[in-house]
Amino acid sequence: MIDQFKPTWMVPAIYDITPDQLNKHGIRAILTDLDNTLIAWNNPDGTPELRRWMYQMHDAGITIVVVSNNSAARVSRAVAPLGLPFVSRALKPGTSGIERARRKGHWSKNEVVMVGDQLITDVWAANRDGVRSILVKPILETDRWNTRFNRHFEKKLWRRLKTAHDDLDWQEDINDRK
Repeated sequence: MIDQFKPTWMVPAIYDITPDQLNKHGIRAILTDLDNTLIAWNNPDGTPELRRWMYQMHDAGITIVVVSNNSAARVSRAVAPLGLPFVSRALKPGTSGIERARRKGHWSKNEVVMVGDQLITDVWAANRDGVRSILVKPILETDRWNTRFNRHFEKKLWRRLKTAHDDLDWQEDINDRK
């Protein structure tokens, strides 16, 4: 049961993911969570580092799609300056948001990766849908009120995951560990 929450890969930040790494694994699209993964939840404008990373992905032909549990209005406002497509009301840890994004892009499960900062929503949704996942550390140590609830349970999950998988650790980049 605990393996439902095990990410395929773990890197400190979304910026540590490169086009070369994704191409090596046949990944054509990044489905990414929004708050505390792509942007700080309280700073929707993003950073210059984010924009450089997005340009690298674009130049390599890798599509970025935001898959968020937030409302369409909230996600639209947040991604407008970034010009990214999105799926709102993804209902993670359900799989419908990931499935909608995959259908829109005509990608197979092997051609996408779900990137997020939460085990309970992002990683679990990816595993339930049969797609690979990349767990990143939250951009900020603070969260919106609804995410704080999940973080409490994640601490317990982490302990169980580390006990079951002593090789689970943060890496500099994605690799063939799994």
